[in-house]
Amino acid sequence: MSELFSPEGGWRVRILDLSGANGAEPVETVGGFQTLEHANAFARRYVRDSLERCRTPGMASDAVLAAWFAYGEDAEIEEGGDQAWKSAKELDAFAATPPADSEERNWRMLDPRADAEDEDEDDEPDAPA
Repeated sequence: MSELFSPEGGWRVRILDLSGANGAEPVETVGGFQTLEHANAFARRYVRDSLERCRTPGMASDAVLAAWFAYGEDAEIEEGGDQAWKSAKELDAFAATPPADSEERNWRMLDPRADAEDEDEDDEPDAPA
């Protein structure tokens, strides 16, 4: 049950470069997810988008997976435990079938950093006319 409560500062998703360019270190860590469900949805869409960027028309699913493992990015939820989404559970299905619509890849709309940028813009005083 403890994994359902948000860690201090919110849930964090680590973005990992599968090419090994960053070694074991994440490319970035995206924080500020207020719920585990939000972090899970972001991670899932991020991986889906990464895998689709590795796909070319007519590519077999095993080739899509090979390309993703060589050049893609994975996402994992820190401190999520058993309730955290894991890419391994859906990779085969992702590789076998392209998404039905672009919404399945739209991780940007779930990115909490966009909310923070919107708030910063709202806090700025209006420029003089």
